[in-house]
Amino acid sequence: MTFIRSCVILLMVMALSACGGPRAVLGLPVDATGAQPSAIVPIYVATTRARSDNLSLPYSAERARTLNFAKFEIGIPRNHVRGRVEKTGRTPDPNRHFSARTYQPIDDRQQMIRQLNQALAQRAPENREIFIFVHGYNNNFADSIFRNAQISYDYNIKAVSLHYAWPSGGALPLYVFDRDSALVGRRGLAETLEIAAQTNAKRIVLVGHSMGSYVVMEALRDLAMTGHRDVLKRLGGVVLAAPDIDIDVFQSQVEDIGDIPRPFTIIVSQRDRALGFSRFLAGGHPRVGSGSDVIMLQKKDIAVIDVSDIDGGRHSVFASSETLMDVVNNDDLLRSLLRADQPTQGQTLLADGTSVIEGAASLIIFLPLHILGGMAQATSN
Repeated sequence: MTFIRSCVILLMVMALSACGGPRAVLGLPVDATGAQPSAIVPIYVATTRARSDNLSLPYSAERARTLNFAKFEIGIPRNHVRGRVEKTGRTPDPNRHFSARTYQPIDDRQQMIRQLNQALAQRAPENREIFIFVHGYNNNFADSIFRNAQISYDYNIKAVSLHYAWPSGGALPLYVFDRDSALVGRRGLAETLEIAAQTNAKRIVLVGHSMGSYVVMEALRDLAMTGHRDVLKRLGGVVLAAPDIDIDVFQSQVEDIGDIPRPFTIIVSQRDRALGFSRFLAGGHPRVGSGSDVIMLQKKDIAVIDVSDIDGGRHSVFASSETLMDVVNNDDLLRSLLRADQPTQGQTLLADGTSVIEGAASLIIFLPLHILGGMAQATSN
């Protein structure tokens, strides 16, 4: 019986994997005479992973006591398919795999701020924003930074991309280790947000995936409870994609944070099997990302995007769905909607508290109740 139970748990842990296929390597040092990628995405990094002497993975799964900083240039392969991270466990081929092209360690916090400001100054005024991505469970450093580069490239993000890498063990059986590392990593993310808030960025957008959403919520809670609400006010949007957070824990976090950053958006899927297994491991307690309590989220001034019927509703659908990319890149319709702007007539339909975007009828957006109330009042007048 014990053997059978162990096998079942192993299968569940495998299903919780944030990324399948080979464990990625960065591909450093680069052969300058070899093939070249089709595009380069600059990614700034703040990490609580310890530095490593291995250039193929310059940051390990060990936990560092202080933040490390760096800048990478990530190559997008010539055969890239939107939504995919083409990777290999061997030396990557820039024609076929994501690969790091350059790696520049950054000495300290002040130098990091200066480099971010330089990158912001090189952008058009409307694009002087910082996009911060926090990865999920079972990611090594290469897995996570490649995913950040893929999202930045496929979603045509014009902001400066800043990757926060917490010390995930990057192995299937290490779910509990990762859970502990997520708590250890919260202070590092809070400090990363403090750094971003000290730059000249007009807007800071924070996105967390899966267990990375737990890191996000704990960092926001840490900032609120240590009196750093000025940092929270600098955030121009928070998105939690498939958050692997117990619903009761999430409500407690929101209460501790108080006035949450806005807009605040959660992407859920009732077909997310990874979160279903996470719920089983947690003794049946539902996860926020499963979308089991949308009304509670709406009452807390949170918009909810239900992707259950979008491209299979998988755990990483937010990053892999071409449908979602098309919607977000369609004249910024989704972004304006989540900023609580008035939807353009003919582009959205409101009924019973839901909004369905034309061109992606399976994508459903639940607006915060205060916005729905304002729309209903405007309609009646």
